[in-house]
Amino acid sequence: MYIDDVLPSDYAELLSVWENSVRATHDFINEEDIAFFKPIIVEQAFPNVILHCMKNTAGVTVGFIGVHSEKIEMLFILNEYRRQGIGKALLIHVLNLHTINKVDVNEQNPQAVGFYQAMGFKVVSRSPLDDMGKPFPILHMSF
Repeated sequence: MYIDDVLPSDYAELLSVWENSVRATHDFINEEDIAFFKPIIVEQAFPNVILHCMKNTAGVTVGFIGVHSEKIEMLFILNEYRRQGIGKALLIHVLNLHTINKVDVNEQNPQAVGFYQAMGFKVVSRSPLDDMGKPFPILHMSF
C-alpha cells in the first residue's frame, strides 16, 4: 500500500470509494441522498480540497482524504479495507503535510466519531443540520 496524490482523472474512482464507504457506514443516508450528493462531491467538493489517496499494490484506490485550510473535509475507505489502519495512515500523512486542527463528523456515524476521538480530536460544538441543510446532525471537532 502507498499514499499518492490525486488528479481530476481519479475523481470517478474516488466517487466509487465514497459511495461504497457511505453505503457501509452511513445507514441514515438513503438512495435519494446518495443521488443528491454524488454530483456535488465531484463538481464542488473534490476540486476544492487537497486530496491524497491510499492505493493497494495493484494501484487501486482503497481510501482517500481531502483537506482544505485547517480542516479535514472528507475521509472515506472502501468497506473491505476498513479497520486496517488506512484511515489512520492517511490522517497522519495529512497532519505531517498540513496544519490540520478541525473536522466535522456526522453524529449518526459513531464509528467515525470514535475514530477521530481516538486520534485526539474532541467535540467542541454540534449543528442539527449538515452544510446542505439536511437533517444530519454534525459534530464539530478540534485537535
